[in-house]
Amino acid sequence: MVFRNVIVCHMVPGSDKTVGDVFGHYDSITRPQDLGVIGRMLLSHHDLYLHVIEREQDPKVSGQTRGLPAFQQIAEQIGPYVTPYPRYWKNPSDSVAKEFYQWAPEGRERPGDTTLTVIVGRIKPGAEADVARVFTASDAGPLPVELGVTGRWLYSIDDVYVHLLEQDTAVAEASRGHHDEPAFAKVMEDLSPYLGPYRPEAWRGPEDSVATVFYRWRAQD
Repeated sequence: MVFRNVIVCHMVPGSDKTVGDVFGHYDSITRPQDLGVIGRMLLSHHDLYLHVIEREQDPKVSGQTRGLPAFQQIAEQIGPYVTPYPRYWKNPSDSVAKEFYQWAPEGRERPGDTTLTVIVGRIKPGAEADVARVFTASDAGPLPVELGVTGRWLYSIDDVYVHLLEQDTAVAEASRGHHDEPAFAKVMEDLSPYLGPYRPEAWRGPEDSVATVFYRWRAQD
């Protein structure tokens, strides 16, 4: 199972290409895979910047705890556009969201083609245990299998909630738009006291909580 870190910051709207080009340059001239990084996704959601870093193992297990190659140069070049989000920010590690729930189906072969969706919202302070409880109950039932879910990871940072949803690509496409199904509606109802849209005034439905990918990189060896 791939290990993922999620970094959350503020980002100047419209600066996606500039930030993506910086990572594209350094990913092409350095070897992040030598430090255990096998992939990354950069996403935006309103004024948020999300950086999903993929590794083969948790750095605490692999010992690969060093930062990205050219970290300082990257930080300086994206600095005018990407700034800390948490109110308690003191150093770069404070931009890493904390994982509070993960789930993967047991006894099922993982499909070869999966898709990762990043969902963003607001979480009430201290509500992580309640959100995890709702998903624990739902993931014990048939809904994840029906939607082709192959993995789920929940994170929080300050008042931001990040949900990484991995699905079998074929099933995900076939089940797209099934948000009105009773089982899905029940999960949303149970979560509503604890979670809400990041920008309520711009939210019309679940699709409006999905972050937009603007850069991808994957190690070739």
